[in-house]
Amino acid sequence: MAQRIPARDQRALAALTMRDPVIRPATLAPPPLVYAAALYGAWWLEQRFSLAIAAPPLTDYLGWGLIAIGLAGFAWALTAIWSHRTTVNPYKAASNLVTRGPFARSRNPIYVSDWFVYAGVTLLLGSAWPLLLAPLVWLVMRYGVIRHEEAHLLAKFGDEYQTYCSQVKRWL
Repeated sequence: MAQRIPARDQRALAALTMRDPVIRPATLAPPPLVYAAALYGAWWLEQRFSLAIAAPPLTDYLGWGLIAIGLAGFAWALTAIWSHRTTVNPYKAASNLVTRGPFARSRNPIYVSDWFVYAGVTLLLGSAWPLLLAPLVWLVMRYGVIRHEEAHLLAKFGDEYQTYCSQVKRWL
């Protein structure tokens, strides 16, 4: 008969599992939420304390173009991830190291694509607030998301991941 683990020990085991980078990344915030929260915050601030920027006539077209580039990059990265039969979920363990497609040019092509979307929405909003919030977004992404993902990939793939890092830049 199997022995039952006491609840206190189950909680301790769960806490260890949440922090073990081999098992899963300890990502602090869902990446899309980071960008969306900053854009919502920028919109909210613009409604109360306008920092409107003068927009040339083609700004909307450029904004939508940047969004389209971001979405295309996102789709390309998803295709590469799915073709390697691994997860895009930042809270789940990677089963394979993806180094082809957009990952041959950037270790974080989805986040680069997110920045294109962020820039496009910034132009559509016509506000300086998203620009002022961009360093905060970068900090949260770099240290609250990417640092944890990199620790997971290093713990899981070791030398293979270190070699990949030496050959491919984090952003572009």
